[in-house]
Amino acid sequence: MTRKTRIQPIEHGDSADLDPSDERPSKSQLKREMHALQALGVELVELPKDAFKRMPMPEALADAVREARRITDHEGKRRQIQYVGRVMRTLAQEEIAALRTALDTHRGVNKAETARLHWIEHTREQLIAHDDAFTAFLRTHPAADAQEGRTLIRNARKEAQQGKPPRYFRELFQWIKTASGGEAQDGETPDSTEDDDDQTDA
Repeated sequence: MTRKTRIQPIEHGDSADLDPSDERPSKSQLKREMHALQALGVELVELPKDAFKRMPMPEALADAVREARRITDHEGKRRQIQYVGRVMRTLAQEEIAALRTALDTHRGVNKAETARLHWIEHTREQLIAHDDAFTAFLRTHPAADAQEGRTLIRNARKEAQQGKPPRYFRELFQWIKTASGGEAQDGETPDSTEDDDDQTDA
């Protein structure tokens, strides 16, 4: 006669379906995410100065990364990079996505610029080695200053034969860069190219 049907199985079933543990990330997933953020932090620390300035970082992260970039002691730097990773874990997903996008853009620009510098170096070698390479270059880049190019090539060959410092060799690099549509601003000659030149003439 007593009706004890107040316990409603449907509610129990619903709560089971909505068990928070079902939506909680696994430990291995959390570990992977932590490693990914740590790696992202290392990339930020190792960025060139100009690229670092363009990164969309919250102030707390920017301060942590700047400090890591300043530290030269290996152990101190390692601890600071770990701290950078902890700061990154406090960021919103949108902020992390913006950072990844900015880094991807930087890598793309870097890759394109590196390929271009290699092309210029190869072109310079061809111009110095072969007279017909200059004719082919002028055909492809008719706006180039032919007289200046001819003079630079002649002087670069002469200084190489005489073992002189590679002044015209470097000026020829800039001439090719300008003539092919990538005029360098003052002080923007790539360090890597300067190093390569020194090694070439060593």
